[in-house]
Amino acid sequence: MNAITRLAAVISLASLFPLAATAADSKGTIEVTHWWTSAGESAAMDVLRNQVKADGYTWKDNAVAGGGGAAAMTVLKSRAVSGNPPGAAQIKGPDIQEWSQLGLLSEDALDGVAKDEGWAKLLSPTVVKIVQYDGHYVAVPFNIHRVNWLWINPEAFKKAGIDKAPTTLDELFAAADKLKAAGIIPIAHGDQPWQNSTVFEDIVLAVMGPEGYHKAFVELDNATLTGPKMAESFAALKKLAGYMDPNRGGQDWNQATAQVIQGKAGMQAMGDWAKSEWSTAKKVPGKDFQCVPFPGTAGSYTYNVDSLAMFKVKDEGTVAAQKDVAKIALGTHFQTVFNQNKGSIPVRNDIDMSQFDSCAQASKKDFDAASAKGGAQPSMAHNMATNLAVQGAVFDVVTNFINDKNADPAAAAKQLGNAIKSAQ
Repeated sequence: MNAITRLAAVISLASLFPLAATAADSKGTIEVTHWWTSAGESAAMDVLRNQVKADGYTWKDNAVAGGGGAAAMTVLKSRAVSGNPPGAAQIKGPDIQEWSQLGLLSEDALDGVAKDEGWAKLLSPTVVKIVQYDGHYVAVPFNIHRVNWLWINPEAFKKAGIDKAPTTLDELFAAADKLKAAGIIPIAHGDQPWQNSTVFEDIVLAVMGPEGYHKAFVELDNATLTGPKMAESFAALKKLAGYMDPNRGGQDWNQATAQVIQGKAGMQAMGDWAKSEWSTAKKVPGKDFQCVPFPGTAGSYTYNVDSLAMFKVKDEGTVAAQKDVAKIALGTHFQTVFNQNKGSIPVRNDIDMSQFDSCAQASKKDFDAASAKGGAQPSMAHNMATNLAVQGAVFDVVTNFINDKNADPAAAAKQLGNAIKSAQ
């Protein structure tokens, strides 16, 4: 049973219940389910919340902690089962298509806004494909995150005698050895499935390149998933895990980022949302921290596009609020301020990047270059490359592997292929 069938079986009961209208004030109310809960993410969301309120609408925030979004999706499915979905929810990648196929997303709330605001010219074809279903806009894109970043504390590097950022996996391991010898945690990390898989997809991209990555995580090619390059990727992951904080437990990503900010750790492999934590701590890129492509992935770009999908609702006030959110989210002011807070880059292609810091400018430049050469790839770990069932299979295999000191890389590659096949 594939993911669409499973989800359909769960929420088909929704047809037994009317879609609930949300309580509205004079203009309308919109409830928003999301998982932007860290300090930097909350600051970014405040920009949208405050503008929606200023426009006369009521914003009901349904924030569900958990950086990977799994908890939020559980809440969302429960709401769908009861026939009481929120007005908008953070949904990404192929999952947008699946919710649309079930007939739960609005196919007309955004089309008028998109036409009036000229989204077709403002958005890249890659982004349009993500947020449309059957030619209709069903979600509003907020940003483009780069996932394959490595964050470095220069002071920690200096103490360890490291004079430059690593550009290859071998250089990454060499830097980790020096940090460890200096009594500094080499790699800050949290042992959560999505964090483990974020590091793993970075390694796969480094080992296989964008073409191999695409065959593995987008095409789900079994020969690639079970082949020698995948085994090599697991071997590199096993080596890198030896440099991770031994007390990492299930700490959240922003707690791991704090270790690097404080100099307790030297590096973190994490998407550019980590920059929001550095910014909140009043740190300056190029001085207090460095952002570089994960070693071995220069020229490639794994992306994560955050979107709010709009659910079908009967209440006219909620529909009006949905349209207001869409106008604000794609406006030049919001795109600039939100992404400056979030750490990502604007989804609009006409924003002046001189307003952004050096990390964002490098991200935009690299995204454009990678997109032109096939190096831009959807992130598997962040719901962009495949559905949640396949992603969950990867999470399980990778997390079991990273926590088993005796795990065999070649056997793990075979397990990965079998697990993904079973999930399809």
